[in-house]
Amino acid sequence: MSGGKNGLTYAAAGVDIDAGNALVERIKPAAKRTSRAGTVSGLGGFGALFDLKAAGYQDPILVAATDGVGTKLRIAIDTGRVDTIGIDLVAMCVNDLVCQGAEPLMFLDYFATGKLDVDQATAIIEGIAQGCADSGCALVGGETAEMPGMYHGGDFDLAGFAVGAMERGTALPEGVAEGDVLLGLASNGVHSNGYSLVRKVVELTGLGWDAASPFGEGNLGDALLAPTRLYVTQCLAAIRAGGVHGLAHITGGGLTENLPRVLPEGLGATIDLGAWTLPPVFRWLAETAGMDEAELLKTFNSGIGMIAVVAADRAAALRALFEAEGETVFTLGTVTAGAGVAYTGRIL
Repeated sequence: MSGGKNGLTYAAAGVDIDAGNALVERIKPAAKRTSRAGTVSGLGGFGALFDLKAAGYQDPILVAATDGVGTKLRIAIDTGRVDTIGIDLVAMCVNDLVCQGAEPLMFLDYFATGKLDVDQATAIIEGIAQGCADSGCALVGGETAEMPGMYHGGDFDLAGFAVGAMERGTALPEGVAEGDVLLGLASNGVHSNGYSLVRKVVELTGLGWDAASPFGEGNLGDALLAPTRLYVTQCLAAIRAGGVHGLAHITGGGLTENLPRVLPEGLGATIDLGAWTLPPVFRWLAETAGMDEAELLKTFNSGIGMIAVVAADRAAALRALFEAEGETVFTLGTVTAGAGVAYTGRIL
């Protein structure tokens, strides 16, 4: 069928379907590396299938989580270093899932941009696949949206969606009691919260992303892009060993806001700020911004990425287990009567 019209095409409007197809082919090997027990289908279908029975579950409860990486994306875009931002995306979702007592099973991503750069998108999704592989989670699908007019100058956005499962009756938190011990697992940087303030602090200093890091080795951009630590396999091992009553992922709101989320009504916690040393990046941020201690503790993770609330008689064994799994562990304090988080000592 032909006509005399000079038709406008989708490509001319700014959407390249061929580039999207090329991306799917490029990322299939990365997704295949994340396959695990229960994975039924690969990329390309209208939906992703997962077999809970094949994954070993008898009476499962599903748990879902979704998140992004906030304005940390701005640094990744401005520096052109996008290879680890996908790890952040996975971590922000699966670290939340494990706090419910769930094993992450499958992950989907949403990647939106003004004009698809296949090489850039491949690097991002390969980072997502790495995060999935490191947390035992299958990358089963996603969406790549090319939206001219919505994103400009190489900008893009990311969102992640994770689904996990647990056997009925094993949800966390459960059994948290006065006297339980708080074990803090070290973070490896700012993770993925507070970056609007981080970027404002950097702006105040006048430093560029390629400037030498004022708080460590390498340049500033690379130091601030250190990917969020994945705590999944370590925390699952601890849960299975017994004695874990709760887990708190220390994200937006810091220690002050996140730990109370796993404490029953009528219980609070006391944390000794002298139990660990504030990492240099947080000291630099606080001193440069003129932040007081309270603001620091409710804005950033301050060096603690996850807190395990554990039975006192299991604290030593679980600390040893976490350390054997590669974690740096601090005994932060205990669960107390009352409400909220009380701090002793100083961190600044």
